[in-house]
Amino acid sequence: MSKQEKKDQTQELIKQTAKNLFFVQGKFDATTQEIADEAGVNRTLINYYFRSRDNLIQIIFDDAQKVEKEKSEIIMNSDLPFKEKIGQFIEGSLSTSLQYPYLETYIVSQINKGNCRKKDIETDDLEKLYKDIETEMELGNIEKMKPVHFILNMIALLIFPSAIRPLFMENMNVTDKEFDELIAERKDIILNMLFKN
Repeated sequence: MSKQEKKDQTQELIKQTAKNLFFVQGKFDATTQEIADEAGVNRTLINYYFRSRDNLIQIIFDDAQKVEKEKSEIIMNSDLPFKEKIGQFIEGSLSTSLQYPYLETYIVSQINKGNCRKKDIETDDLEKLYKDIETEMELGNIEKMKPVHFILNMIALLIFPSAIRPLFMENMNVTDKEFDELIAERKDIILNMLFKN
């Protein structure tokens, strides 16, 4: 194995370890030392490859966001019927919630710190989405409302459970396994709430 391949492997290992600590285990205060220990590497390597803990976290966060954005774009640009597209979007979001249970909580914590992310949706795509929603309303498939409320409802139903996961689990005496089962069951529940038929 070349020096470059070894370097790439080590960088990837550090990224995957940090992703696991942050977004899977919810350890947002994990130190550089804890990340290094978990990855089985020297702490100085993290600073060498990523300059700082915050920079590493930004990189893994951006990676997670990029995957999400790509999934959304594929669905939004497909020729599937509207309800099917929304169903696929919901399914993709829920599977991300299962893969990274604490990602939404992390996003909310970053927004609260004022680290709001840049715009994810292009204006043209948004207008097309609003038109599609209005068409569905005219057809009687969705309750009539401002299209933005449909989006808000969908996002709230999708993201809120994961964003309050630790609080919900504690107050409702729900285990990690039970919470994951609830998330996996949500697709049909959300679709039934968003669509009249």
